[in-house]
Amino acid sequence: MSFKEKLQKRPYYRWIVFANVAAGTFMATLDGSIVNVALPTISVNFGVGKETLQWAVTAYLLTISSMLLAFGRLADIIGKNRVYAVGFLGFALGSALCGLAGNVQQLVIFRVIQAVGAAMMMANAMGLVTSCFPPRERGRALGSMGTVVALGSLTGPSLGGFLVSSLGWRAIFYINIPIAIMGFIAALFILPRDRDILQKQKFDYFGALLFGGGITCFLLGLSEGQEFGWMSQRVLILLAASIILLGVFFITELRITQPMIDLSLFRNRLFLAGNVAGLLSFVAMFFTTYLLPFYMAEMLELKAYQMGLVMTAFPAAMALTAPFSGWLSDKTGPLLLTTGGLSINAIGLFLLADVSADMSPHSLVWKMALMGLGTGMFQSPNNSSVMGTVPSPKLGVAGGVVATVRNVGMVIGVALSVAIFKARFEFLQSVTTWQTAYVEALGLVFKAAAVIALCGAAVSFVRGGVPGGYGGPERQDRRKHQVEREI
Repeated sequence: MSFKEKLQKRPYYRWIVFANVAAGTFMATLDGSIVNVALPTISVNFGVGKETLQWAVTAYLLTISSMLLAFGRLADIIGKNRVYAVGFLGFALGSALCGLAGNVQQLVIFRVIQAVGAAMMMANAMGLVTSCFPPRERGRALGSMGTVVALGSLTGPSLGGFLVSSLGWRAIFYINIPIAIMGFIAALFILPRDRDILQKQKFDYFGALLFGGGITCFLLGLSEGQEFGWMSQRVLILLAASIILLGVFFITELRITQPMIDLSLFRNRLFLAGNVAGLLSFVAMFFTTYLLPFYMAEMLELKAYQMGLVMTAFPAAMALTAPFSGWLSDKTGPLLLTTGGLSINAIGLFLLADVSADMSPHSLVWKMALMGLGTGMFQSPNNSSVMGTVPSPKLGVAGGVVATVRNVGMVIGVALSVAIFKARFEFLQSVTTWQTAYVEALGLVFKAAAVIALCGAAVSFVRGGVPGGYGGPERQDRRKHQVEREI
């Protein structure tokens, strides 16, 4: 009997798998926030402006978003354990190359390599956790994963600031290498081999190319719409290209026998409603994440460390709430927790809409904490509900869908919030003072985010299920096995 087989017989084996998956998730999340702290230093070092350097961030986000679905599908064919383990190596290689970059062009290219590794891990994290934990513990496990994500966001700015100031900006990339290598070795000996992979199926390369190109054009069009204007030729071409590519993608997926994504998954009301509610949740969340720091710097004139403390309230509250919410959802189901969580988000956003030119930072802290509480309540039960409806051979692509929805929601939230703020601010600035126009425009942004959160709560409420939950873990397992038999 091999070491892995002996380990799998241990009652705590699933938590060892969780620890390995959590390491990759933490590293990928940490890197998303740690790089932002180093951008000013890198800008000076390479002698480029922030507009050029921003591509190091944009390329990372676009690469991950375009490849999540493909790596989820690939994992269903060759095994989630293999794709996840190789993701550690890709991330280590990309990090080493980023640390060695001699100019901004090289840095952007190497960030793409790093993002490929991150996408391989992100696409399969939830699938691995879902496959290892029984329904009665799945919510708690995914809730704990939410805490890992929050801790990565919390640690990034402070650790990045320390590394940049003491060792230089290259250290923020080098620190990933030993962690990724240890994660890869551990994955080889720990992660379970999938027993129900779709070995006889082929990977849909054409579908992957269509989806990757379509989602890249869409996200790039949304991002550049803020800079070049929504009616500019450049943005219109990108958005038109995304519509064409994604349209051809969906038509192709309906016609071929082995598509990259089985669109029949969306016929399940729990899967569809959970993803729509998740999308609206991230859209609403990033209405505040992007614009609030500008308000604190330009209007309240807070220092960087003060802004960091205010923004920390959100992930801190989320980290404390998510595991308990996940545990509770294992007993009661997701319905009340997801609906209640997004409703609390909406309340926090409505309260935040009462911004002023002299708002107290303490007022911002408890409102951000309230929204972190709502997000922690929502995310764990929602993810558990979505992943619990998917048959085991399709957990990889389902995890890719959830991760893609998250990234798309973030970009839409930033683009939509900036568009609303800019339009309202420019209109009011002609009839009132700069300060009044600023706070009123920002207030409208937060009110719009509250409405979006309420729409998400409504979608979550109508997802179905018996009172008090979604029929209980046993009923969900029976439904899942029934679907598996139909494949």
